Amino acid sequence: MSSYTRLNEVVAGDVPMHSHNQESFQGPIMSTNILAAKVNEIRQHKVNWQSYHHGQMITTEDYNFIEKFDVANDEEKCAIIERKGGYQCAKNLLNLTRHIAKEQIVQYILAIICDLIDRDNGQYKIFFEYGTKAKTTPWTPFLSLLNRQDKAIVYLASTIVSKLALKGFPDVAMCGADLQFYLSFLKDELKLSNDYVQSTVGCLQLMLRINDYRLAFVELQGLRVLMEFLDSSSNKLGFQLNYQSVFCLWELSFNKDIVEKELIKYRIVLTLSGILRETTKEKVSRIILATFRNLLEKSEDDSVIQAFALHMVQSKVLKHLELMEEKNFDDDEIIDDLKYLSEFLNNKVDDFSTLDVYRTEVRSERLEWSPVHKSDRFWRENAARLNENNYELLRTLVRLLDSKIKVVLAVSVHDLGEYVRCYPRGKKVLDGLDCKPRIMQLMTDSDSSVRYEALLAVQKLMVHNWEYLGKQLTSLAPS
Repeated sequence: MSSYTRLNEVVAGDVPMHSHNQESFQGPIMSTNILAAKVNEIRQHKVNWQSYHHGQMITTEDYNFIEKFDVANDEEKCAIIERKGGYQCAKNLLNLTRHIAKEQIVQYILAIICDLIDRDNGQYKIFFEYGTKAKTTPWTPFLSLLNRQDKAIVYLASTIVSKLALKGFPDVAMCGADLQFYLSFLKDELKLSNDYVQSTVGCLQLMLRINDYRLAFVELQGLRVLMEFLDSSSNKLGFQLNYQSVFCLWELSFNKDIVEKELIKYRIVLTLSGILRETTKEKVSRIILATFRNLLEKSEDDSVIQAFALHMVQSKVLKHLELMEEKNFDDDEIIDDLKYLSEFLNNKVDDFSTLDVYRTEVRSERLEWSPVHKSDRFWRENAARLNENNYELLRTLVRLLDSKIKVVLAVSVHDLGEYVRCYPRGKKVLDGLDCKPRIMQLMTDSDSSVRYEALLAVQKLMVHNWEYLGKQLTSLAPS
């Protein structure tokens, strides 16, 4: 069994920190992003705490604490915390973030706090002690910093919030308004124009280790935003950000309900298979294969499993698996996932009918001139099947008549014409869907293929002698 599947053994769906995924979370911030460079710059400064004390910007109590704590090594910091108590140390640090206006100093304090949280000796617990005694949560003081103008402060605070939310679960879980506010913040910052987007995705990776947080993120339409971000920007993200974004999908794919009710709505397989074909990084391939495996394993709904398998076959995942199997991988996990996916999809491929293939293609809304569209036998055998599920496929084809992609326009109007040709009541059904005016508009489209298919479809809507019509229009077909 691949170790990717071991989430079932972890309380509340918390993702295990084994070697594969740990690389994204070393240090307070990942070493390849803008925030990390900023923090390294911040740490080079030497703060003159005495000047802030003399200027009465900080209290004597806070000054006495930070003057010693700032220069202490790890062992000395532990001794200070033990002597003063976790609550008092946290209070002193938080006072400094509130009372000093200079952004550079607030950044410096937040960097110190990030280091404390990352220590293996449990120093992060001082903020939980503070939360208990102050009758608040450990992350509340940092949530308020997310509204600051300085981006370094915002994302240092965000990093702290995500790590405290993870470390506190399940005893002190983020919930309610705090959880909604923070996940909404991450969702809204998930855009390529955000210079700190890698930090955003890194925080999201941490949050999505917890099943409760996954469900809240999906409920806030976070999955839709994540898919739009990955789908529209995957070729611009770079391998690390691609990896982190897919990692978030992998975490979400451990929840059965999310797989069956949410992920199935999106073109996740098409998006990930595109990244899989282009990437040269093993860790990106590995996380995509692990996600594909979850899509097939976590659902208990046969129709969902069938749909994901069909998407993988249509997206030529099998072909890429064959190419990957020719390589020599040292990682047992990727070898195991390759074997599982190859066997599963090869066993399924013969079960797929042409109607399955057609239905999946239409639902993807990415129509191409695949053989099924030109197959007279297909249309004669399956035209009536387009009426199923309250004309779901027909409604999708009608909606695609407004597509900006010319090949999608041409194929959709062609298919509507074939439906009318092969289903006796087809004209009446399309009248009910009110698509004839749009089809007639397409006869003047700028694209010759669209014009031809629209003309043919209009003729099919108006005449009955299809074979004669076909002969007459053959000479009009674009070369």
